[in-house]
Amino acid sequence: MTPPPALGAAVAAIADDPAGADAPGGRAQVIDELRSRIRGMQKRSLEARVLPTSSALADLLPGGALAAGSSYAVENSTTLALEMLAGPSGAGSWCAIVGMPDLGAEAAAEAGIDLARLVLVPHPGDQWMAVVSALVDVIPVVLVNPPMRDGRARVNDAAASRMAARLRQREAVLIGVGDWPGAEARLRVAESGWSGIGAGFGRLAARRVTVASASAAWAGRGRSRRLWMPGVDGRVAAVTPWGAEEAAGPGVEAPGVIPFSAAG
Repeated sequence: MTPPPALGAAVAAIADDPAGADAPGGRAQVIDELRSRIRGMQKRSLEARVLPTSSALADLLPGGALAAGSSYAVENSTTLALEMLAGPSGAGSWCAIVGMPDLGAEAAAEAGIDLARLVLVPHPGDQWMAVVSALVDVIPVVLVNPPMRDGRARVNDAAASRMAARLRQREAVLIGVGDWPGAEARLRVAESGWSGIGAGFGRLAARRVTVASASAAWAGRGRSRRLWMPGVDGRVAAVTPWGAEEAAGPGVEAPGVIPFSAAG
């Protein structure tokens, strides 16, 4: 199953004329029609104000889930960003990924995202915010990688504020790669290391990370959790209490862990 062709056409049209068409037969009508179609294709209904997230990330989000009408920021890790989508997608929600041309459908599927309910917009162009707005109108969860300027995401406070109002109106969730003003929570990979290599032998088998999260809801107290991202089975999961399994990863004998401070 592929995304409805009308959705791609509508997004393209709105990107070409972002101010255009709230006229009869224009953007408003298209949005209403697409929202109705997508809701009809949901695998099962989702709770109105909360979207389930990955069990590995629940402790790192206020309320243990993604709050409809909110935005989140994920720094320095594509894998972590995709894991944010895996929970809603598995629960039957449509998702969209914008501005990540190097991400293929195979990588999304390996991350647990259902391709039957995924819209990819690899090159949104200069009107990327208009494209995101169009998707937010009809898609419950949108992951966006904003253009970079001077090494930082190009999102100003005014644009983020307008998007926040749209998210609340549509009860959608936005996940921004990098910094996103006003995010409900900000997640990043603070530490990272691979396991599987011993004294000159072995192979990289699993990656153990520490994911840190900051949120105003926690009154300045950050949270962190140690995760396999991925484990030897390719899945993201919580690290068990220290022992041989943690040293090497689930199902791997423990020749050692190679620490480093890279993300990905």
